[in-house]
Amino acid sequence: MPRRYQQPYLQLNSHYLWVPYTQQERRVRVLLPKNYQENVHETYPVLYMLDGQNVIHSREAYAGHSWKVIPHLKRNPQIPDLIIVAIDNDGEQRLDEYTPWAMSPEEVEKTQHIGGGGQAHAQWIVEQVKPFVDGHYRTQAEKETTFLAGSSLGGLMTAYMGAAYPDTFGVLGIFSLASWVNDEAFLQYIVQHPLKPETKVYLQVGTQEGNPADQAFTNRNVNQMYLDSSLWYYQTLLRTGHSLEQIWFRIQADETHSEEYWARHFGEFVVYSCQ
Repeated sequence: MPRRYQQPYLQLNSHYLWVPYTQQERRVRVLLPKNYQENVHETYPVLYMLDGQNVIHSREAYAGHSWKVIPHLKRNPQIPDLIIVAIDNDGEQRLDEYTPWAMSPEEVEKTQHIGGGGQAHAQWIVEQVKPFVDGHYRTQAEKETTFLAGSSLGGLMTAYMGAAYPDTFGVLGIFSLASWVNDEAFLQYIVQHPLKPETKVYLQVGTQEGNPADQAFTNRNVNQMYLDSSLWYYQTLLRTGHSLEQIWFRIQADETHSEEYWARHFGEFVVYSCQ
C-alpha cells in the first residue's frame, strides 16, 4: 500500500512591501509552521528565500518546478518548525537586481552594462523585509536563527549578503552559485568581508549546470564555470580563515541547473541549518 503522510495545515500569508529603488510594491509571502496559531508562546527560526516565485507553487515557478517547500515540510519529520519567507524577484529586472556588481566586461557585449542593483536589494531585505517579518510574526530574530538561501544568481546574492551583513544571517544556503558573472569583484569582496566564525555555509553545485540561457552570455564552458564559482568561493572562505567544520560543500554528479535538483537538497539544508 502507498505510504500515507499526515497533512498538517500550513498557513501562507501574502504581504506587499514598498521597494524604494523600483517605486513599486513587491510580494513577500510568509509560510507559517503547523499549529503556529495554537502555540502562542512559541517563537521560530526564519528562513529567507530569494526568487520567491519558485519557492511555493510549481504553477508560478519560472521553469514549472518549485522547491516543493510545503511537501518537504509536511513529509519530513526531521525538519524543525520554522517560518519561511519567500521574497519575489523583480521579474524582467532580476538580472540587475541579483547582481551586486555589473557583469564582467569580458563577457559578451550586451552584458557590459547589466547588473549592480544587488546592493540596494540586499539593503531592502535587511532594513525593511526582515524588520517587517520580525515585527509581525513570532520570530527568533537573532543571527543564529536567521537563515538565507538562494540559487544561481540568488546564490550569488546569498553569498554576498552573508558577507555584507555578517551580523544578520547565521546560515547561508548557496545552490548553484553563479558568481561567474563577476568572479573578480565577488571574490575580492569575500576576502575583504570575511564571515563570522560561527556562520554556517551549505554550498551545492551539480556537474551539468550548463544551460542555454547562461550560454548566451558567454563563450566559456558553463558547466565548468559553475564548478569553478563554487570551488573558488569555497577556497576563498578557507583562505580567509573560515572553519572547514562550518562548511558543507556538495558536488553532485550529473545534477543540472534547476529547481528539481535544488528541491532535492532543501530538506537536508534546513536540517543542517537548525542543528
